[in-house]
Amino acid sequence: MKINSKLITKIAGVAAIYAVLTILLAPISYGAIQVRIAEALTLLPFFLGNWAAVGLWIGCIFANMFGGLGLIDIIGGSTLTLVAGLFTARANNIWEAGIYPVVINAFGVGLILNRTLGLPYWSTSFYVGIGELISVYIVGVPAISITMKKIGSIFNT
Repeated sequence: MKINSKLITKIAGVAAIYAVLTILLAPISYGAIQVRIAEALTLLPFFLGNWAAVGLWIGCIFANMFGGLGLIDIIGGSTLTLVAGLFTARANNIWEAGIYPVVINAFGVGLILNRTLGLPYWSTSFYVGIGELISVYIVGVPAISITMKKIGSIFNT
């Protein structure tokens, strides 16, 4: 991955969209029962590659600064998004791509919420997983697929 001003701009754009969506939709983006709509963007690395995962990671860092759970979420939660994005970039199809953010965030965010808020691990992981399923498969698959068909070529320049 050759780093240049165009790439930095693309990364910053993905980061900004993720952070803004999460913060604007804060009532449903944080907590034990969450549907973080910005997680629909975790499908972008499937179409665009690893650089999109980096943008998601940076956006998640900023978004988690507003979540109130401290460094464990700012660092740990954001790293979960980065790891999910890197796996997503290597998926064979969009349905496989969605599995990584759903599973990694369900179990990882469930653990963060367990450690920070004392919530029961398994039920919290279940609810986070349901929120991820909604964000990734119900919102993300159609929205990101259509978007990439319409304007995806601008990302590849």
